[in-house]
Amino acid sequence: MSEFTYPILFGILIGTLLRIIMLRTDYRQYPTYLHGKTIHISLGFIAAALGSLIIPALLSKDYTAVTILTVAATQFREVRNMERNTLNEVDEFELVSRGKTYIEGIAISFESRNYLVMITSFIATFVYILTNLIIAIIAAIICYILAKILMSGSVLKEVVDIEYKDLHFDGAGLYVDNIYVMNIGLPERQEQIMKYGMGFVLTPKNMNTITTISNLGQRQAILHDVSIALGVFRDSGTPALTPIIKRDLDDGRLGVFLLPQVRDVDKAIEIIGKVPVLENAIRMPSNSKAHNKEVPANDD
Repeated sequence: MSEFTYPILFGILIGTLLRIIMLRTDYRQYPTYLHGKTIHISLGFIAAALGSLIIPALLSKDYTAVTILTVAATQFREVRNMERNTLNEVDEFELVSRGKTYIEGIAISFESRNYLVMITSFIATFVYILTNLIIAIIAAIICYILAKILMSGSVLKEVVDIEYKDLHFDGAGLYVDNIYVMNIGLPERQEQIMKYGMGFVLTPKNMNTITTISNLGQRQAILHDVSIALGVFRDSGTPALTPIIKRDLDDGRLGVFLLPQVRDVDKAIEIIGKVPVLENAIRMPSNSKAHNKEVPANDD
C-alpha cells in the first residue's frame, strides 16, 4: 500500500464523522429521515475524500489532481441550489411558511458545512503525514470544536427581551399590549382568538437589533418555528386565524400574535428565544461612518 493510504483513510473517516455529527434532524424535521440525510452524508464523504487527497497529491507532484477542487466548489454550490429549490417547493404547503430569508440561510449553511468537512479532512491528513496518529486525532478534535463554533450563531434571546402580553380588542382592532396587529370584524373569530391566541412583545436591546428584527424574513422565521414546535390553530382558507407579527413604529418593538395548539407561555418564550438570528437579516447601522460621525456644534 502507498505510504499515504492510512492518512487518507483517516482524513476521510474524520471528515465523514464530522458531517454526520453536524447533520441532525430537529423539531423542524429537516433534513428528512432517511433520504435527505443519505444525500448529505454522501456529499460529506465526497468532501472528506477531496480534502484528504490534496496533500498526498501535492507531495506526489501530481499538481493537476488539485484542480478537482474547482469541480468540488461547483458541486457544493449546487447543494445550496438543491436545498433552496426543495424548501421553496415544500414551503408553499406549510400552514405557516418559513419564508425566503430563512430558506436562504438554511441553504447557505448546508453548502458551508461541506467546506468545513473538506478543511477538517485536509488538516487531519496533513497532521497525520507530518507527525503521527495521536497528534492527528488531537488536531481533528480541535477542528471539531472550531466547526461547532462556526456553526453556532446568535439566537433571539441574546438580542431581545421577550414578555408575554394579553391580547385585547379595541372595537375590531386586535392589539398585543399597545401594538396594533390586525382588524377582526367577525365576533366568532374574535372569540376564537381570545380563546386560543397568545401575545408576546419583543423589545430590542440596542439600535442594531431594532433594524434586524424588523426584517420580514426574521419575523416569519419566528412564526414558523413556534408554529412547528407548538402547533397552530388554523387551516387553509382562514385568513383571520393567521399568526402575525407587527412592529411598533415608535420604538421598534415587535408584537407577536400566535395561535398555538399547545398554550404554554414558558415553552413559547423558550422557543422564541431559540429562534436563530438570520444571517441575511442582520444589520449594523451603528457601525456606519455616517452614524458615528460627530455632529458639528452650532455656534449660534
